[in-house]
Amino acid sequence: MGCCQSLCPDEQNPLRKDGAQPPQPAQTHRGGATTAAGLDNGGDGGVIPSFSEFSLADLKAATNNFSSDNIVSESGEKAPNLVYKGRLQNRRWIAVKKFTKMAWPHPKQFAEEAWGVGKLRHNRLANLIGYCCDGDERLLVAEFMPNDTLAKHLFHWENQTIEWAMRLRVGYYIAEALDYCSTEGLPLYHDLNAYRVLFDEDGDPRLSCFGLMKNSRDGKSYSTNLAYTPPEYLRNGRVTPESVTYSFGTVLLDLLSGKHIPPSHALDMIRGKNIIQLMDSHLEGKFSTEEATVVVELASQCLQYEPRERPNTKDLVATLAPLQTKSEVASCIMLGINKQEEAPSTPQKPLSPLGEACSRLDLTAIHQILVMAHYRDDEGTNELSFQEWTQQIKDMLDARKRGDQAFREKDFKTAIDCYSQFVDVGTMVSPTVFGRRSLCYLLCDQPDAALRDAMQAQCVYPDWPTAFYMQSVALAKLNMNTDAADMLNEAAQLEEKRQRGGKGS
Repeated sequence: MGCCQSLCPDEQNPLRKDGAQPPQPAQTHRGGATTAAGLDNGGDGGVIPSFSEFSLADLKAATNNFSSDNIVSESGEKAPNLVYKGRLQNRRWIAVKKFTKMAWPHPKQFAEEAWGVGKLRHNRLANLIGYCCDGDERLLVAEFMPNDTLAKHLFHWENQTIEWAMRLRVGYYIAEALDYCSTEGLPLYHDLNAYRVLFDEDGDPRLSCFGLMKNSRDGKSYSTNLAYTPPEYLRNGRVTPESVTYSFGTVLLDLLSGKHIPPSHALDMIRGKNIIQLMDSHLEGKFSTEEATVVVELASQCLQYEPRERPNTKDLVATLAPLQTKSEVASCIMLGINKQEEAPSTPQKPLSPLGEACSRLDLTAIHQILVMAHYRDDEGTNELSFQEWTQQIKDMLDARKRGDQAFREKDFKTAIDCYSQFVDVGTMVSPTVFGRRSLCYLLCDQPDAALRDAMQAQCVYPDWPTAFYMQSVALAKLNMNTDAADMLNEAAQLEEKRQRGGKGS
């Protein structure tokens, strides 16, 4: 079982830091409904989260402070435009791309551009799920694709090359992605190449959403390799929908040949009808000559010098659709990979208010819930005889009372001192006191102490869900994300068990 629904509170109130209300994207409904913008289900049937703003702290935690160990190759780019693999508190894997402030000097422009791309939702895209604009930081957050890039599978493969039917599927799926983007009013894709095509957990090809951002390469729409750059871009520096078609033609050449072939050289081969010479020798002749001829002709049309002579995205889809002859075979099988099974990202049943607050790391909401719960879960944990009601006990209970008053008034340092007086005497044990002091430590930025108290609460009351919930929050604050998610699940299961047994939560 997984854990929280969302890490970022901005999903609930997506108001930007500059005070402007961003344009609202089509909302993704949990439970698998489709959005107004398109499909909201990924290739594994998982629901794509709504687009939102992330804090820099969230993304640092997810990427282990942007550790070099978390760098992944997405677009073949070097620093500073790096892509990092990360994992949110809800166990969802993400890809985080860093830009320089120079690429986006105006935060409002960056936010608006990100929201524009974030409205798209389609299972042919590695969808954009959020952004961060904090000081000089400019970051994009997208779905993480675990099975590398088309460039890796075509040019740097280790076990097997991509079979012919899978190459046809890649071309078809990317054409569908481009057509969807064009239909939704975002026809310009910057620097389309084999690094921009990614493979998801099912092995299905997806088009990276990062290329939809205008300044996707610090103001440069194409790489420095002029041989693959649309001729009109070399003339005027402008990207047009026809430029995207030209770049798609270069991707078709990659799929056909298994290597980088300059378009001019490829066109010479095509005009000389040297199609077999163009084809990837690693296919060992295992392809349909008729199908290859169709793809070669389409590539030739895409690479025409005059933009008006190139096909549009609907033509691309219409040409490649009839070539999909192995639709019943899963992509992971054709790609030769094992499907990666992820634990579900959410519990089977909705979380309780406390569980939901812990999943969001919403310490204010947790505080309100613990104040309302009072000490009802301490019943039976202490049985004192009449003789044990000494002055020491009275002083200890008075310390707890003062701690409770400070806790209600959000004077958390005083609450820690008073609860510590109660705990240090040791005559009485209270899971609620440990739970409350744990939260106080969290609110004072002491997650280690908070975790110790939550574990003490569990020792006093082994089946108390609150103890497990507080441990999950402390673990999350310590960046132990997997353990935090597991602890949240365990708490939810204990809570459900209590409810089935007829006890209060």
